[in-house]
Amino acid sequence: MLTHHKATTQTRRHQVRVKHVDLTTDTPEKSLLKKLNPRLARSGRGKITVRGRGTRADRMYRLIDFRRLDRDLPGTVKTVEYDPYRSCYISLVFYPNGKKSYILNPNGVKVGDQVLSAETTPVLVGNAMRLANIPSGTAVHNIIIDENRDGGLVRSAGTSAVVMGQKENYTQIKLPSGEVRLVLSKNYATIGQLSNLDNMNQKFGKAGTLRHKGFRPIVRGVAQHPRSHPHGGGQGKAGRHGTGGPAVDPWGNKRFAKTRNNKRTQKFILRGRNSKKALV
Repeated sequence: MLTHHKATTQTRRHQVRVKHVDLTTDTPEKSLLKKLNPRLARSGRGKITVRGRGTRADRMYRLIDFRRLDRDLPGTVKTVEYDPYRSCYISLVFYPNGKKSYILNPNGVKVGDQVLSAETTPVLVGNAMRLANIPSGTAVHNIIIDENRDGGLVRSAGTSAVVMGQKENYTQIKLPSGEVRLVLSKNYATIGQLSNLDNMNQKFGKAGTLRHKGFRPIVRGVAQHPRSHPHGGGQGKAGRHGTGGPAVDPWGNKRFAKTRNNKRTQKFILRGRNSKKALV
């Protein structure tokens, strides 16, 4: 649910925020919390390693069960909570063996619902199973690429991928970017679309809100000294015209260029993002 504000200031006039009406509690499970050391985009010696990042509000990390390791045990959703480390909501699940775990909250899953992780389960939102057993056309998220690692694909708010079909030992998945790729059919994925669909429609309105999230100001290259940036220099605003060629970063590398060069995994991509024809 989106909320608009009275135009008491110019920032309030255009600010649009999500009102988290679906949340059931603001007290997380203490046993599933972890304090991460904030590096604030600095190295151990204080050198800036990532520009424009640092000094954000304190937060605790929630330990998420991305792999859905509690197999063949029906879990009961107890809460729907906000997670400061991700855009979608999370759910606290209780299992019959007494274990508790956080999972990514799919859209439509409420307190009291049952979720199950097994090789084959009913095709219900929130259940996790092998890609080989998921029917074509089903929306999925939290897709595991490597069975020894956590789910790595489709974890942002409101996103989902589509199972296109099976090809030998692989499943064709259409990702939110439009890319179609192969994933091992023995890997797990969760049924449904992720929660917090209105996250993409937010407008923060002012720089102060983003400062709380760890975003610091960045000076444009054309406004810098020529020794600080290739776009810098010139007499006044009229002289700030960049390099006269392609845009580059402070180190002279071309910006907005394709940088993917992983021949080892290129064979798994059947159609690139924004491509109108298949790559293979």
